[in-house]
Amino acid sequence: MTDDVDVLGPGWTARTLPLRPDGGTPDPVATLVHREGTDSRRALLYVHGFVDYFFHTQFADALGAHGYDVYALDLRDYGRSIRDGRPPNYVTDLGRFAEELDAAIRVIRAEHDEVVLLGHSMGGLVTSLWADARRGEHLVDALVLNAPWLDLRGNWFERTILTAMIDGIGRVAPRVVVGKVGPHYGRALHEGTGGEWGYDLAWKPLDGFPARAGFARSIRRGHARVAKGLAIDVPVLVLASDASGPDDAWHDGLLTTDSVLDVADIKRLAPNLGPDVTFVEIPGGAHDLALSPAPARDTYVAEILAFLDARLS
Repeated sequence: MTDDVDVLGPGWTARTLPLRPDGGTPDPVATLVHREGTDSRRALLYVHGFVDYFFHTQFADALGAHGYDVYALDLRDYGRSIRDGRPPNYVTDLGRFAEELDAAIRVIRAEHDEVVLLGHSMGGLVTSLWADARRGEHLVDALVLNAPWLDLRGNWFERTILTAMIDGIGRVAPRVVVGKVGPHYGRALHEGTGGEWGYDLAWKPLDGFPARAGFARSIRRGHARVAKGLAIDVPVLVLASDASGPDDAWHDGLLTTDSVLDVADIKRLAPNLGPDVTFVEIPGGAHDLALSPAPARDTYVAEILAFLDARLS
């Protein structure tokens, strides 16, 4: 496998990771992105959320300045790994992502003594389930979770009756569309609609991608595993905003609250991840804490580095 110049430009490379056939056409791939220029035995691997991909150069630069060699993984059918003929952002079993996580960790471990895994939102759920499944294998040294998606934001009906209905639909008609993310958070983020961040709207569209029944079923089954309790055997840092805002309307706090998930759920479920979990609130943080306005995003980075320095040094 060779590394090509990444869409982020000079100083960044991208490596395509071929994956086993999964029933779709063409076969799936994942993409391992690397920030060049840091000669370090310490590495951090970033895993994105739903309707997302890696473009967080400012965050990576801050980690690089602290001595971390930064990598990121665009999962199958996300971002750089989207391929014609395959529905974007669609999977019926979160466990399938273990293949690309395993492959990425193998590449990184070959060059580094210490590896930190960081997951955001859906990526936080995926990496938590992966770390639990890989406990005892010493593949990573710490897990950092940026607003992990540990439960469904919604009322009792949505969490119970609707979940049961989607479980049934997802089994027999997995490609049926059952929802879609609202456009407000994306519009607040993107530079083209008044936000601070530039990213590819083909890979992270303002109106999102359809959430299909098979995907929703896999997410809710992942949530059920977290509710029962995991046993991740490395130090875990969970970070979230200090407040949630409405997820279905435009409001002034879109970038100073978590307007996607309920932070109370994250705080409540964080202890279920394993025996060594630290929870930190970031005042004024957005859903993606790395994309928060300053000073919240700086506090987010500082908390990660302080945790890693204390636990891994």
